[in-house]
Amino acid sequence: MEKSQDNKLTDKLKDLIARCKCGVFLTVNEHRDYYQTAEYTLDEAQGRECPLEIEDDVRCVMIETDTIIQIQFYPHTPIGSYEIWHHDLDAALDEALACFD
Repeated sequence: MEKSQDNKLTDKLKDLIARCKCGVFLTVNEHRDYYQTAEYTLDEAQGRECPLEIEDDVRCVMIETDTIIQIQFYPHTPIGSYEIWHHDLDAALDEALACFD
């Protein structure tokens, strides 16, 4: 990754943290710690009370690359949060920041 890309990601993450009154959590490939595939983890997440909204093309790349990036953040209170799942950190940060628009 080139330096300007690193700076852009850092700036986006700093912006997200600054906008949130409560916690911001970034998790990358946690499913691998449990010897699970991305597909298994995504299927399991879809069975939750509040299923994820992931576009089909994004989900396919997550499964193909076995990559899951999760951003969970609490913009206003410790009760209400957003959760973004993606295969690309830059795109996930863009989606998270778009929640403030």
